[in-house]
Amino acid sequence: MPDALPLAGRPVLLTGAGGDIGRAMMAAFARAGARIAAADIDPARAEAAAAVARDLGVDAIAVPLDVTRSESCREAVAAAVAAFGSLRVLVNNAAALAIRGTVVDLSEADWHSQMAVNLTGPFLMAKHAIPAMRAGGGGVVVNLASQLGHVGQAGLAAYGAAKAGIHNLTRIMAIDHAADGIRVVSLSPGAIEGTRVRSRFPDDDAMRAYNDQRHILGRMGRPDEIASAAVFLASDAASFMTGADLLVDGGYTAW
Repeated sequence: MPDALPLAGRPVLLTGAGGDIGRAMMAAFARAGARIAAADIDPARAEAAAAVARDLGVDAIAVPLDVTRSESCREAVAAAVAAFGSLRVLVNNAAALAIRGTVVDLSEADWHSQMAVNLTGPFLMAKHAIPAMRAGGGGVVVNLASQLGHVGQAGLAAYGAAKAGIHNLTRIMAIDHAADGIRVVSLSPGAIEGTRVRSRFPDDDAMRAYNDQRHILGRMGRPDEIASAAVFLASDAASFMTGADLLVDGGYTAW
């Protein structure tokens, strides 16, 4: 992959770097040669993620980040530019764990918290990152969405609405910033094995029994499979892709 999808020396800002998918992305982007700002709301998790990239021989910094706060987003972009001289790739990976409930059951606070992280967060990050990319001659924004932005699932009113919003935000950003040399794409995983999905089930067997049969490949995805797709989207191999969503969902939406 590094030979086919070179990102040598390109500065990348990755949000939600401390999670399962985030750490896998750190490794994948590092193997592709990128320099990476690992951003996470937990500074210790950000540092651990940055260490993954450093261990693979690339420059990486840890950045504390709360994607719900505009000033924190501005500071994260500024830190990446200060460290690397420019910003070429933003990966909006940070996401809040889905809160279940119908529109009747959800509290207004739960609705707003889901939107704040899962939809407003990518907006705020792009708001501050795009001027930096424009100043450097262009770049790529990769927004992590979900297969649940394409299809409905009972009890996920807020999460599903936010992820569907990511899809259209991606399209409109792509239209608005194509002339700046900026591509904007989204990436929609299916259910991915890891702590976030596992937290909703009593054990691994229950997690797989529920999720495996929902994917036509008969299994859940792995974090490294999503990381590989993110590197592809950020690379020149995807240079004619913008305003599009890449489904990496094991056939979840093909039923």
